[in-house]
Amino acid sequence: MASAFAHAIAAVAVGKAFSLKNSWKFWLLGMLCAIAPDFDAIGFKMGVAYENFWGHRGFTHSFVFAALLAILVVMVFYRSVAASKKHFWLLWLYFFVCTATHPILDAMTTGGLGVAFFSPFDNARYFFPWRPIQVSPIGIAEFFGEKGLRVIKSELVWVFAPSLVFIAIMYLLKRK
Repeated sequence: MASAFAHAIAAVAVGKAFSLKNSWKFWLLGMLCAIAPDFDAIGFKMGVAYENFWGHRGFTHSFVFAALLAILVVMVFYRSVAASKKHFWLLWLYFFVCTATHPILDAMTTGGLGVAFFSPFDNARYFFPWRPIQVSPIGIAEFFGEKGLRVIKSELVWVFAPSLVFIAIMYLLKRK
């Protein structure tokens, strides 16, 4: 998996493309959506096999999960926005894309069993042919060491730099 930092910066970059009221709630929820698929890692402690439907990079890394989480977030945190309004669907799209960036980044990492993009319809795990991002260790203790440093270096090049360039471009475009 990519680190939580990489997933969070991807959400910020995505958010800069949307012309929505950008409150702290908007940014925080976007980052949480981008990180949320990795909550499946608790399954390791409960004996859920990695390759299981509920295992790491299983259903919670699918586009169906991203769609469901996005609708839940908008319905719970933006109750005053009617489902028939354009604003509702723009918020849904933002939270969907934030969540969907997670499996996309994970499919570009050097480790794991792949990502179940199409679960529950197809539980096969996939990687992209190009995998430049060093896989992040699961667990905070392992992250703060030599392996974690390699992950951060990799993410600076392949996630942070492109995200910051995208954020700058969006900023310049919106100023015009």
